[in-house]
Amino acid sequence: MSIIEAHDVTYKYVTKYQTVNALNGVNCAFEEGRLYALVGKSGSGKSTLLSLMAGLMLPTTGEIVFEGKPTSSINLDKYRRENAAVIYQSFRLLPLLTVSENVTYPMELRGFKGKKARDKAAELIKKVGLPDTVLDRFPNMLSGGEQQRVAVARAMSMDTKLLLADEPTGNLDTENSRRIIDLLIDLAHNDGYCVVVVTHDPEIASRADTTYRIRDGVIFEEKQAVPAV
Repeated sequence: MSIIEAHDVTYKYVTKYQTVNALNGVNCAFEEGRLYALVGKSGSGKSTLLSLMAGLMLPTTGEIVFEGKPTSSINLDKYRRENAAVIYQSFRLLPLLTVSENVTYPMELRGFKGKKARDKAAELIKKVGLPDTVLDRFPNMLSGGEQQRVAVARAMSMDTKLLLADEPTGNLDTENSRRIIDLLIDLAHNDGYCVVVVTHDPEIASRADTTYRIRDGVIFEEKQAVPAV
């Protein structure tokens, strides 16, 4: 069953000088337990679709539907805080907070604080393959690969099954890219997350359960893995 869907979605960027049709009648669905790759050239519309799914904006026409409810009918601040976990290419960790504080931050926004939140952060850091010694470090004390894994742990702390990733391997070397891909696949297949990745990384596209290619704002399903019997 789908956790999030796009129904005839269009989106237009309107400026003083021009109107850009970023998405043109997009229909697609995303289920828990699968990893999806959104691929296409720069400007094709893939990041726009991810932003709509993240609740950063609403479609010009059509609907993004999360768990049966259009995002146009719900509180987007609450949706972004509780339902749309986003992992960015640039990590976006808070530099003045420790790793533990970065991971607990989304929990604190939901009123989940204190020792329970810190214990949960430690559990998530272990889940993403980092030692507990990083918990008291600041982001600039970590490598890029370590920072991205902290970003994944922070996204998981939101306690939603929807993980949206925007070029999560774009700033990483080959070895760390593979670790992040392995982690995202594990979260989808073994923990039941719906993972949607905007990417130019051919390895992510080749290993995804479903690949959607976006061209000039139109979406095409390029590959879908055959479920194991």
